[in-house]
Amino acid sequence: MRRIIFFVAAAVALAVLILWNVWSGSHSMTGREIWQVLTGQVTEGAGYQILWNVRLPRICAAFFLGGALAVSGFLLQTFFGNPIAGPYVLGISSGAKLVVALTMIFFLGRGIHLKSYGLMAAAFVGSLIAMGFVLLVSLRVQKASLLIVCGIMIGYVCSAVTDLLVTFADDSNIVNLHNWSMGSFSGMQWTNVGFMAWMVLLTCLITFLLSKPMGAYQLGEAYARNVGVNVKALRIAMILLSSLLSACVTAFAGPISFVGIAVPHLVKLCIKTAKPLILIPGCFLGGAVVTLLCDGIARRAFAPTEVSISSVTAVFLAPVVIVMMLRKKEVR
Repeated sequence: MRRIIFFVAAAVALAVLILWNVWSGSHSMTGREIWQVLTGQVTEGAGYQILWNVRLPRICAAFFLGGALAVSGFLLQTFFGNPIAGPYVLGISSGAKLVVALTMIFFLGRGIHLKSYGLMAAAFVGSLIAMGFVLLVSLRVQKASLLIVCGIMIGYVCSAVTDLLVTFADDSNIVNLHNWSMGSFSGMQWTNVGFMAWMVLLTCLITFLLSKPMGAYQLGEAYARNVGVNVKALRIAMILLSSLLSACVTAFAGPISFVGIAVPHLVKLCIKTAKPLILIPGCFLGGAVVTLLCDGIARRAFAPTEVSISSVTAVFLAPVVIVMMLRKKEVR
């Protein structure tokens, strides 16, 4: 019953947030105007351009990428057996950001504009490099707290190098990467949304199909092997899937903080279960809700100035992470 209530409440919250993000903005629109645009009765004018080409792509991007972040965080927490693991904290998002920035600077400096799959490939390579460093550290460090600290340091180094590259770039298009490097859903286009949609949904579907072996893995590697799970292949799959999801987010919206850490914990707290079969769709839905809420606040809190979405997610979700760390210490 608790699970049904959660999914119904999350679906209702998602619908309300979508409506709020459709209506809110500097350009006010009536319900009738919005309906005419959505049903195709109006195909031109300022209202059509703002709703169809600005707000709706942004809403769709927040939905898919927010869900991707939460599922990526769940995969990392399962892999490391640590509820504080996440793509932002472990420096994976920052590694993706660095390689994307380097790639864009290289190509934009030569007048070449990268397409969606190019950005995606660069972010995936960056995610894997950062994940490789984290895995090397995990072989030498036994304490989870030290692993998190090392991940944060890796993230800081990658972010510092990225900021230096963006700051001293000459090309005006490259300088505009500063907004992207802070995390933002602005400027989304339908071509980007289409690419990220099938990429995120396909990756999440594969993750969902691995629910049963991941459930066995949560009970320990020895138990997983005894029930016939190929632990080595499963760990590689979790790394690749998590890196792919975090890379997709970073490529299109930049690094977004704390969603990947806090949302899986909040969903687990609400549903009262650790079963991947339930948590994976729950995390996706929860991540979409939280990201849409934070993106709406980022747009409207100080309008017409838009703040970084990472600033908003940090304000709301960092306390959740602090409580998680305190509770984990109390349990020990």
